[in-house]
Amino acid sequence: MSTRPAPRIVVGVDGSEQSVVALRYAKKMAPVFDATIFAIAAWDYPAEYPGYVPLGTSEFQDAARIHLKKALASAYGEDIPSDLESTVVLAHPAKALVKASQEAVLLIVGRRGHGTFRGLLLGSVSGACVAHAHCSVLVVRESAGPDGV
Repeated sequence: MSTRPAPRIVVGVDGSEQSVVALRYAKKMAPVFDATIFAIAAWDYPAEYPGYVPLGTSEFQDAARIHLKKALASAYGEDIPSDLESTVVLAHPAKALVKASQEAVLLIVGRRGHGTFRGLLLGSVSGACVAHAHCSVLVVRESAGPDGV
């Protein structure tokens, strides 16, 4: 008898307040689905540099990693879920999130990114996720509630 991996809730993270709220929603929804949380920060080369292919990607990769780490700390403080996984990937954010949704029970994204790392999750990403994801999608906006969701 094979064991199936736990269901996943995928969260798009770009460092914006909306992605922090998305992480908080994921923590609330995880018990409902008996799921783990998979946070993804996806980045691509800035659009203002078409055709630009730098020798190294560490500058962009490091910036995305920093924004992911800060978002996790902002969302959870010291109470980061023990089974949370996170990754930083070089891919267009919408494509990365839609691909990750293939193995997810829920995808959570912010309505509009506007994060400090330009280009990670823009408003068009949430629209693309709603249109193309392989699972249900929850689109969140900045919180107005006292508990952050």
